[in-house]
Amino acid sequence: MQTTSLGGLDVSRIGLGVMGMSDFYTSNGASEEDHVRTIRRALDLGVTHLDTAEVYGGGANEALVGRAVAGRRDEVVLATKFGLVSHTGRSGADSTPANVRLAVEGSLRRLGADHIDLYYQHRVDPGTPIQDTVGALADLVAEGKVRHIGLSEASPATIRRAHAVHPVAAVQSEYSLWTRDPEAEVLPVLRELGIGLVPYAPLGHGFLTGNIRSLDGLDSDDWRRTNPRFTGGNLERNLRIVDEVRAVAVEVGATPSQVALAWLLAQGEDINPIPGTRRVERLEENVAAARIRLTPDQVGRLNNLPPASGERHAHHDMAAVDR
Repeated sequence: MQTTSLGGLDVSRIGLGVMGMSDFYTSNGASEEDHVRTIRRALDLGVTHLDTAEVYGGGANEALVGRAVAGRRDEVVLATKFGLVSHTGRSGADSTPANVRLAVEGSLRRLGADHIDLYYQHRVDPGTPIQDTVGALADLVAEGKVRHIGLSEASPATIRRAHAVHPVAAVQSEYSLWTRDPEAEVLPVLRELGIGLVPYAPLGHGFLTGNIRSLDGLDSDDWRRTNPRFTGGNLERNLRIVDEVRAVAVEVGATPSQVALAWLLAQGEDINPIPGTRRVERLEENVAAARIRLTPDQVGRLNNLPPASGERHAHHDMAAVDR
């Protein structure tokens, strides 16, 4: 697979988000062995960028990744996140230097690694100056425990303040054909500073696959059952988006998922999506998107799709982004 650079960190053009193997979505009955098999198949296909976080599955997701890459650590860019779990007894987000120190040790232990390639602040902590957090991360870089640092769902002003303390390699934000928010302010700042963008949920939490046309197939505890874009009639209204994606897919002989990912890749070499899946066949489908080339007309049609109906997160979750 082709590679690209995130602020000097070389990664596969498409990565793998591992979160869904431990949290949030409808179960397909897959076992941990199935998940390990999927991750290892990703490595076989040239996927080098694996994304997890200490909060996913209460640490179980990091442990899963560590098990899957055992013996193949030198093939992998390990990305994980801190800040939503407090190890200091603090309530809420905790990106204090003391918590950063405690969090990194736990992540290294669960990953079975002596360093983390890309260490993100999961959400900006309003109670801790970003300069203090990045200063602690810079110390970890100097010690060799972290190679590159990142932010997630941070505002342009926060990104600038962080980057002034230590170079930020990547910012992770939701970005897809139904979440175009980063284009207005975040992406221009990233390009000015030479920082890569890592879109999470590049398939719209599964919506852009074209396989979700109602909530009927989702488990009762599936996170999407309470997401504004899937409820209150918004799912039905948003079908117009996926129907156009499907139309382009028919033209190019691809799947809607592949077209959605190909559109993201067409936005620039500094865009590095991390679609998540538990299944080998979906992984192979996603990876194949790197070979798809959309015509300017097709990209234009997708660019002109109407905005999605509904907020991308519930109100309390939206309060934690763009800080």
